[in-house]
Amino acid sequence: MTNELAPLTVAEFGFIGLYLLTLILVGLAGWYSRESDSLKDFYLGGRSTGILVLLLTLYATQYSGNTLFGFTGKTYRVGFTWAVSIQFMTAIVVVYLLFAPRLYTLSRKFGFVTPADYLNHRFASPWLSLVASLVMIVAIANFLLAQMMAMGKAVEGLFIDHPLLAYRSGVILLAGIIVLYETLGGFRAVAWTDAIQGSILLFGFTVFLFVLFQQFGTLEQATNRLAEQAPEKLRAPSGPAIREWISYLLIVGLGGAMYPQAVQRIYCARNARTLRISLMIMVFLPLTTTMVSLIAGVMGLAHLPNLEPGQTDSLLTLLCREVQQHSLLGRWIVAVLLSAILAAIMSTADSILLTLSSMLTKDVYGPWVSGGQAGEQELMKVGKWFSWIFISLAAVGAILLKDTTLVKLIDRKLDLLVQLAPAFLLGVWWSRLRGDAVLGGLVVGVLVAVTMAVCGYGKWLGMHAGLFGLVANLLVSVVGSLLFPAGIQTKDPAAKGVDRMA
Repeated sequence: MTNELAPLTVAEFGFIGLYLLTLILVGLAGWYSRESDSLKDFYLGGRSTGILVLLLTLYATQYSGNTLFGFTGKTYRVGFTWAVSIQFMTAIVVVYLLFAPRLYTLSRKFGFVTPADYLNHRFASPWLSLVASLVMIVAIANFLLAQMMAMGKAVEGLFIDHPLLAYRSGVILLAGIIVLYETLGGFRAVAWTDAIQGSILLFGFTVFLFVLFQQFGTLEQATNRLAEQAPEKLRAPSGPAIREWISYLLIVGLGGAMYPQAVQRIYCARNARTLRISLMIMVFLPLTTTMVSLIAGVMGLAHLPNLEPGQTDSLLTLLCREVQQHSLLGRWIVAVLLSAILAAIMSTADSILLTLSSMLTKDVYGPWVSGGQAGEQELMKVGKWFSWIFISLAAVGAILLKDTTLVKLIDRKLDLLVQLAPAFLLGVWWSRLRGDAVLGGLVVGVLVAVTMAVCGYGKWLGMHAGLFGLVANLLVSVVGSLLFPAGIQTKDPAAKGVDRMA
């Protein structure tokens, strides 16, 4: 089974090229629309994002190359048990609702730009802010690497004779476009391009779902074929599989809500109503993307059996080829879908890159390298250089690690991000939570998760290593705060307890 698409026509390439050119033009528009040369304006768009743009940027950022390629490939490998992916993507939004409204209120009152700004305000612990920032940077740098790899996989089938060249060229070209419009327009460019990309993603996957059914028949027919060909892919989850379901719900729900790029989108909402409505709609959006990836994986499993393990993350490309071969309409649908795939990947990558730049600049370079002496102009210049350096390193890593399974990269970053849950989820509600206890818990949790993964126990008894780390983390954070209740450490000695966070 070949995993290349039939060669695109000049018109089809032109359509995709026009979409990519539009992103650069949006970057220029963001540059011309800036209100001030400040960190708040560059990294948060002046905190003026409305409902539609906020919803689409949250949507486009949450659904990425992992969803489109990783989830489809995972469904092919394990079958219907991967239906848990719909639930755990919904769980992320449920966790947002537990802390996002309160965090938003704080961010408006105290002018937060990065996630560490909240930690500094809440706990007044420079070391906690630094360690938390480094954990987030390492975790989403991993995520950025996954997006670079997904970019390559999205285009490697475009050139039948040179798929490896297409992979490398796709990584380099798309990375260059992302960093160009991101450094030109900052958050405005990223949010506006996300709005375009989110719209294309919604449209492209809706059309693709109908085309799948037209091409391969109904989901019922695919299920009947699997009952004959691979009945083990239809079985109800066993005890270990149920534990793995629970593990994914917890690790993705809690860890996914800790994405620093998502936290910054909480800060940028125009008002509390805008944030609340956007999150309420987000609860239903896994049905438009994750479910489509699941159905695509099932269709591929039924109609394209016996793929090699290395081909499974390219299943979406294989399905596109099947659609493409049957009609002119199918060819154009694939062109639109390729744009949707690129939109999902690039919208996540640009958000990660902007957040990495802000954290490295404001949370690491500013206080720890420049000693707090750098002005906003210097910080913005350094931040843009960080963007170029980081995207270059990620592109090189994607080329060198081409054959790594995308879902493995998801697991490792969530093991780290979930360790931030006590600081954010407990921190906004429990006034007795102490910064030194949270720092100790964070360090212990990361050490437990990383040690287990390094020793070959990335999952133990069906549960992710990060959850064992989280249990240790919570014990240290909660017990330490109860044993030594010295109140909230704060830069504002006049403020006490939770009143300061109201």
